[in-house]
Amino acid sequence: MLLLGAADVRPTQEYLSPEIRAAQEDPSRHPGWLWVEEGEALWRAGEKACATCHGGIAAMAGVAARYPAVAPDGELLDLEGRIERCRTQHQGEASFGRESEALLALEAAIALQSRGMPVAVATDGPAAPFLEEGRRFYQTRQGQLNLSCGQCHDDNAGRRLRGDVISNGLGTGYPAYRLEWNTMGSLHRRLRACSLGVRAEQFPLGSREYLTLELFLASRAKGLPVEAPGLRR
Repeated sequence: MLLLGAADVRPTQEYLSPEIRAAQEDPSRHPGWLWVEEGEALWRAGEKACATCHGGIAAMAGVAARYPAVAPDGELLDLEGRIERCRTQHQGEASFGRESEALLALEAAIALQSRGMPVAVATDGPAAPFLEEGRRFYQTRQGQLNLSCGQCHDDNAGRRLRGDVISNGLGTGYPAYRLEWNTMGSLHRRLRACSLGVRAEQFPLGSREYLTLELFLASRAKGLPVEAPGLRR
């Protein structure tokens, strides 16, 4: 268990119901595996396939555990951003677009290779300013409800809200298949839903605000296992 301030940060799977947790661990019961299979096919597809440079997708073990990360040009990238950059700069293809089925599928297949591995994002050096931005976002009261992320995910973790258990708000299970969405979705889609929930501004998918918050959430999860692709209520 990781102690961070007053909050005991626990793996999200510990907050899941026994039924959801069991289904998350069972590919035959996890709808997200349909996206994984599509992503594995995309990995091998095309003249300039991902596999051409990287080999089998198993070579991606550990990659998802290290994102978000700062690229050599100084841009903060999450795993989706890294995939999109590879696609446009190295494969010469049009970007998939955030929240597209293809991008979620490829992300899910890549993230699966790190499942069970500890989160190990870099938080020093060029990542440090981004981390502080994400920390401020997490701690700032927002919206008409005047709530910060921490008031839910630190102060009230383990309590129930609308029939669900409040977790520590980690991104380790994303992309995830959410039953309320009836589809696979990204962490940024979930963050937008949180913004809507407190009646605050919803930032665009891939925005700096959500990228820095994603990095801060990953820093809170350091040492905890990647659960993606997750299954959420």
